[in-house]
Amino acid sequence: MTITLYGIPNCDTVKKARAWLDGKGLAYTFHDYKKQGADAGKLADWVAAAGWEKVLNRAGTTFRKLPEADKADIDAAKAVAVMLANPSCIKRPIVELPGGLLVGFKPDEWAAALG
Repeated sequence: MTITLYGIPNCDTVKKARAWLDGKGLAYTFHDYKKQGADAGKLADWVAAAGWEKVLNRAGTTFRKLPEADKADIDAAKAVAVMLANPSCIKRPIVELPGGLLVGFKPDEWAAALG
C-alpha cells in the first residue's frame, strides 16, 4: 500500500500521526510543505474529495493573521489559492492512500482506513 503523508515536520499533530504510522509498522512517504511546497492540482483534488471547509485550516495562526479580504467570501477556488500561497493553512496532516484520503489525525478513523 502506498501512503503519502503531507504536513509540516514540527507540527504536533503531524508528529502524533507519524508516530502512529511508525507504531503500526506502516511505511509512508512524507511530503514537507515547508521544503517541497504545495501543489495546486492536489489541493484542488483534496477540496473536491473532502470539501474546502475540511481541508482549509481556519483555526491556525497563519489563517487568522491573513488580511480580512483573503478570509472573506471563501469558496473552493479561493480556498485553494489561500492554501497554495500559505501552505500552513492546509489542515494537517493529509494522507493519500489507495482509494481514500484522510484529513486531520483521528486515530479511530485512521485505524478503520489503515488497519
